[in-house]
Amino acid sequence: MEIKGELPEGPMRHRPVAHYHGDTVRALFVIMAVVMLIAETTGASLPLSTLGIVSFAVVLMVAAGIANPAQSWIHYVNVVLAVFGAISFGLYAIEQYRATHDVLTPTFLYAEVLALLFLTSVYYATKTVRGLLLRPHLS
Repeated sequence: MEIKGELPEGPMRHRPVAHYHGDTVRALFVIMAVVMLIAETTGASLPLSTLGIVSFAVVLMVAAGIANPAQSWIHYVNVVLAVFGAISFGLYAIEQYRATHDVLTPTFLYAEVLALLFLTSVYYATKTVRGLLLRPHLS
């Protein structure tokens, strides 16, 4: 007998996993991949070559597509990707500002926005990994 408002038992039932922020990381990765491609298309200079930007955007999309609570290894990969992006785009944004002292150049704006989005993804990806490490202790 099924009680109204409850999901039926079986493989389609979805239970939220404590400390899981993979959905947030996934959304951030998709947004950042799109922003990187738009920045590259509009002529902004980014810290990677055109091939590097397109490749990194594809890697972010694949990582976003794989992320789920059942496969813990991808969350460690997500932390590495987020840290790489935060460092790369953060350093580049600082270099661009120091070189021009202008916050309105497209190169600085795109690099800064991407650095901040990557920093946010570092936070949520790390929280997810922390949750995976604590999972045996959660009830």
